[in-house]
Amino acid sequence: MAKKHQREYRDRLFKAIFGRNTEKSKRWRLELYNALNGTSYTDPNALELNTIENVIYMTMKNDVSFLVDSQMTLYEQQSTPNPNIPLRGMMYFAKLYQKHLTKERLNLLSTQLVKIPSPQFIVFYNGSKEKPDRYKLPLSDAFIRENKTGDFEWTATIININQNHNTSLQKNCKALYHYVQYVSRVVANTRNGMENKDAVEEAVEWAIAGELLDGYFKEQRAEVMAMSLTEFDLEDSIRTWRNDGIAEGIEIGRSEGKEEKAIEDARSFYANGASIELIAKSLGMTIEQVKAIVTSEVLENA
Repeated sequence: MAKKHQREYRDRLFKAIFGRNTEKSKRWRLELYNALNGTSYTDPNALELNTIENVIYMTMKNDVSFLVDSQMTLYEQQSTPNPNIPLRGMMYFAKLYQKHLTKERLNLLSTQLVKIPSPQFIVFYNGSKEKPDRYKLPLSDAFIRENKTGDFEWTATIININQNHNTSLQKNCKALYHYVQYVSRVVANTRNGMENKDAVEEAVEWAIAGELLDGYFKEQRAEVMAMSLTEFDLEDSIRTWRNDGIAEGIEIGRSEGKEEKAIEDARSFYANGASIELIAKSLGMTIEQVKAIVTSEVLENA
């Protein structure tokens, strides 16, 4: 079966650009930090990279986190709006703070107040749904019992980086602008009817011709292609699951959109810590069906 263009390429490319320890990535990371914070740091090595992947669960991956000027910063890319981002962010930072305390040999049982870096959680959004330029999601929205005291709050700042959004930010960070231009080119190609593989190849060649990211697309052409073509698109997976009879096990009705809703629920439950066994029991699926959904793979022997 032919490989398909997949949504996660945006996330993978974002991490490849801003989340590695290459000289270029360090420079781009510093450029992004300065553009966001109005600072003018000049030493790329001043950013201590603390990227952690596969945090707690497979689907809970943070993108880029680092320490600078007594601030712990975490950047994440999202192409699908997710109201659970504040809770996920809190869990990410719990892990990051644990690593920080261990590294600095800080003791929480001390009679002295343990000082920690202040957190900054930024989510870069470039999905298809229209969103404001910038907005915040508070953790308190998830509380079962409404609590407006602000005593237990955690927020995620969402920054829309689609074309024609936050243009000043993109102007001040060329790497982010080039990332957005490439993603937009792929999206435009697919909307114009190009096959996924052709859409990606054309966008890569266009990026090479324009010397986007200082020649990164030429140097890493094979890697960028692999990022964009290695997994099945969710819509294709849904159709395949339905054709193979996998969706028939979802006992929530046969009305329009129910199967898609069950798949979305399974992914959401898993991302928030529910076990595969519990998800299967709750949604009337088999364990194999849930595994196929949360790993974005189609069962070979369905």
